[in-house]
Amino acid sequence: MVDSGIRTTKGRGRLFDSILDTIGDTPVIRVNNLGPDHVTIYVKAEAFNPAASVKDRLAVNIIEAAERDGRLKPGQTVVEATSGNTGIGLAMVCAQKGYPLVVTMADSFSVERRRLMRMLGAKVVLTPRAEKGLGMYKKAEELAKANGWFLAHQFETADNADIHAATTAQEILADFDGQKLDYLVTGYGTGGTVTGIARVLRDKRPDTKIILSEPANAQIVGGGHSQERSADGAPAVSHPDFEPHPIQGWTPDFIPLVLQEAIDKNYYDELIPIAGPDGIVAARALAAKEGIFTGISGGSTFAVSLQIAANAAPGSVILCMLPDTGERYLTTPLFEGIPEDMDDEERAISNSTPGYQMG
Repeated sequence: MVDSGIRTTKGRGRLFDSILDTIGDTPVIRVNNLGPDHVTIYVKAEAFNPAASVKDRLAVNIIEAAERDGRLKPGQTVVEATSGNTGIGLAMVCAQKGYPLVVTMADSFSVERRRLMRMLGAKVVLTPRAEKGLGMYKKAEELAKANGWFLAHQFETADNADIHAATTAQEILADFDGQKLDYLVTGYGTGGTVTGIARVLRDKRPDTKIILSEPANAQIVGGGHSQERSADGAPAVSHPDFEPHPIQGWTPDFIPLVLQEAIDKNYYDELIPIAGPDGIVAARALAAKEGIFTGISGGSTFAVSLQIAANAAPGSVILCMLPDTGERYLTTPLFEGIPEDMDDEERAISNSTPGYQMG
C-alpha cells in the first residue's frame, strides 16, 4: 500500500469502564514556535483530562481513598470549597459514583465554572468575594459540620499529593525516560502537584530543578511569613501577604497544608513570581502561535518557563505544567478585547465577494 501521508490513529487498545478511567496519561507536547532556539520547552497539557483540568486527579483520589477507608458512606453528600477546577472534577466524579455534591465558591470566580458544576449536577453556594478563599473554606466547614457531610479537604488531605506522586510524576518519568529534563515549572493552588511530583523527582531525577511560581502581588510563600493554622492544619486566618490577583486557581489567601510539605522539605529550587498580565500575554501567545489552549494559570507558568529558557544553558529541556483549558476563562481578563462580532479586517474579507454578507 502506498503511504498517502495522511495521519492515522489506532485507538487506545482498550475499552473504558467509566469516565474516571480516562483520568491521567496526559500528553507532553513540544513547543515549536515560542521561546529561544537554544532550549527545548515542553508542556504537560492537563486539559486532556476528562473534565479538562489537573484537578480531576485529586478529585477521583479523594473520593476513592475515602471510600476505601470508610470515611465516605454510600449516598453521603460531599462538600468542598473551590475556585472551580476541583469542584468541576469532583462534580464529574460524584456524578459517576452517585454522590450529591455541594460546592462553596467565592463569587469572584468565573461564571462559567459554576455553570459547569451545575451542569454536572452539583449545587454551588456562593460566598462574598470580600471574604476571599478563607470565607468559602469556612462555609464548607460549617455545612459539613451542620449536615454530617463529607468534607473533601483538598488543601489538607494526603490524598491530594499522593495521586500526583502515583500518576503525574510517574508519567513524567516514563515520558522522559532516557531523555534530558533540566527544569520542571509549576504554580500552585493546593500545592498537590508540586509536592507529589517533587517527592518522586527528588529521588528518581535529582538533577531536575523544580521551579515554583506564584502571583507577583500575592507572594505568600516568598514573603516568608508563616501560616497560622488550626489544630487539624486548616488555615486559621488569611495570610498577611495575600492580595487579590487575576490568576484564578493559583494561590488562595492562605498557605495550604499540602503545599507546606514542599516548603518544609525544600522540594523546589527556585521561587519565581509572575504578574497576572504577563500570564495572560503568554496564554494568548500559546493559543495563537502553538494552538495550545490554556488558562491564565497555564499562561503564567509558561511565562515563567520562558524566563527560565532565556537564561538556561544551551540544550536545556524545560517541562511546563499547564493546569487547565482556556475555556474556563471566557468571562475573565484572558478574553478581554477578543470580540464577538466581526472586526474591520473580517468585514473587509466578507465584503470582498458579493454573496452571503451580514447586514
